[in-house]
Amino acid sequence: MKRFTFLAASLLIGLGAKAQLFSDDFEAYTTGALGPQSTSWSTWSGTEGGTEDGIVSTAQASSGTKSIYFNSTVANGGPQDCVLDFGPMYTSGVFTYQSDFYVANGKSAYFNLQATQTIGQTWALNVNMNNGGVYVDDGITSDLAIGSYTAATWFTLKIEANLTLGIWKAFVDGTLIGVWENGVNSLASIDIFPLQGSQFYVDDVSFDHQTYTLSSLNAAISGLDMAGNIATQIVSPTVTVMNAGSTAITSFDVVLNYAGSPYTQNITGQNLASLASYTVTFPNVTLVAGANNAIATVSNVNGGVDNVVADNSATIIVNPVVPAPGKMVVGEEGTGTWCQWCPRGAVYMDMFEQEYDQFWAGIAVHNGDPMVVTDYDTGMSGFIGGYPSAIVDRGTDVDPSAMGPDFFARLQTAPVAFIQNGATWDAATRTLNVSVSCDFQAAANSNYKLACVLTEDDVTGTTGAYNQSNAYGGGAANGVMGGFEALANPVPAAQMVYNHVARAIAPSFTGLATAFPATVNSGDVLTNNFSFVLPATWDETKIHIIGLLFDPSGRIDNAGKATITEAVANGYVNGNGAGVEDLTLNGPDQVMTVYPNPAGAYTTVAIQLTQESAVALRVVDMSGKTVAFKNYGSMNGASTIDLNTSMLDAGVYMIELTVNNQTMVQRLIVE
Repeated sequence: MKRFTFLAASLLIGLGAKAQLFSDDFEAYTTGALGPQSTSWSTWSGTEGGTEDGIVSTAQASSGTKSIYFNSTVANGGPQDCVLDFGPMYTSGVFTYQSDFYVANGKSAYFNLQATQTIGQTWALNVNMNNGGVYVDDGITSDLAIGSYTAATWFTLKIEANLTLGIWKAFVDGTLIGVWENGVNSLASIDIFPLQGSQFYVDDVSFDHQTYTLSSLNAAISGLDMAGNIATQIVSPTVTVMNAGSTAITSFDVVLNYAGSPYTQNITGQNLASLASYTVTFPNVTLVAGANNAIATVSNVNGGVDNVVADNSATIIVNPVVPAPGKMVVGEEGTGTWCQWCPRGAVYMDMFEQEYDQFWAGIAVHNGDPMVVTDYDTGMSGFIGGYPSAIVDRGTDVDPSAMGPDFFARLQTAPVAFIQNGATWDAATRTLNVSVSCDFQAAANSNYKLACVLTEDDVTGTTGAYNQSNAYGGGAANGVMGGFEALANPVPAAQMVYNHVARAIAPSFTGLATAFPATVNSGDVLTNNFSFVLPATWDETKIHIIGLLFDPSGRIDNAGKATITEAVANGYVNGNGAGVEDLTLNGPDQVMTVYPNPAGAYTTVAIQLTQESAVALRVVDMSGKTVAFKNYGSMNGASTIDLNTSMLDAGVYMIELTVNNQTMVQRLIVE
């Protein structure tokens, strides 16, 4: 360990004396637990020498022969939880943290910066490293900085926080990857915590602090957000300009140069006070594949040149993810009104919906409250270890704040099939018939499954069961969280609006086992049908239909998302898959499966009813002529109806099953 404290003369305009410098290359320690050997490193609980400690290792090193090693395979991460206290709580001046990381192939890394000296009180920053990407958020806004690294190779990560101005920057190997105004503007310690699936090494840790003095006239670039990170997205980037001086700013020019194209705005008629900010939006910018510079520049400040030119521009490399064609990623969040930390999940689900709507389908699966869907909740509980939790495409359990790496990795995974939802909607009976069509891009088989989910936005309630428990209430204890810090604990139902609420999943959490035949060829388009009757309390204009295709391992291969209006415009398609699933809500569950399909001499209609129901069956040819009909009277439970199709001409027919005056339809092919 090496630790130095000294004073130095002013190095840059605005920067004063350097108050502290700490560095540690871990060469002074023996292998094993770090805490007992150090006067600076400790753990989250303060207990040293146990399972929370970082491990001094000689397996990897950025310099010398030693580093500290972290890994975790348990659902909630840890138990390692290593803390470096910065000493005082810094609220002004320029604070810089830097360290080298080595992330193993196929693994991840994580750390957070704590804002107060009381550990666990307020998070200032989260940094996730996964699948070659670095993702920075402040618990309020996701992807404040996005960079890249090479797995199994050492790289340097630096966070520079001008706490006087509230301007933060992140660098990878000296290259700026983001500049922003942080939601929490103080620093006290770093917590290195391995999430599940983590395996990484840390070396050459350092931090320092310098005082900062405002100049007279200074406009600074305090934010550059490209408003997306996916090629082909049409985005509205923003450039934020801060008055980093003491003189009011009345006018300035801002230029955003992206991929060689300049976009200019002239801002006049302002009275921007000291430390106030102004955000300039540049609409209709298309993100292009490949690494391109985005350069934000402020000039002509109050008609001239300001006192500090060094902060008049910021350059980041924008290398957007290239999505696999036709891919939509699904995020399922475990939540509940009783869960005090679940506002965090709500905030991050809304963030993803806002930023990645074209590529993202969010589903909030409620537990223990009036919005619960029992089958969905039960299935979700097998994937998560607590609340709030999230799974991306039915992958590993992560905190909702850490969905980014999994999202981008899955976005680049080519799907087996493209999915489109069609529908018919009868407003009088509130019957929603859905077709989920899978356009296969690769060969598949009957081990693939299909499900249909309905979600609803803007859900409200009037009873106390809709009150949202809120650990962020009051703001002081646990920091900023998307506006929840300004609300009470609990948030009264009258102030709560719930989005992405799972309303139904058909036929089950694991999907329809008979959705596809034994052999599916590339180029096949197979459709399965689902039917829902929406309760009057649901707002059909806020419903999303989400079709889910599961691969043989149970992961979500792909999804399709549409509003009812969009699905109706797509058109309803009669099913030609191996099996068709129908569900009626607000009444008895009804299931119909037809097999074999295509049929030869016979086919069987299998029915599952949960209460006594009147059943009739009709077979109609494509001209609309009824070729067979029978009223079966009252039926209940599991039943089968055998149809003799040997007398029918080869072709396509419709089987109409009517249960208690509600009709389900499936296409039958006779060979």
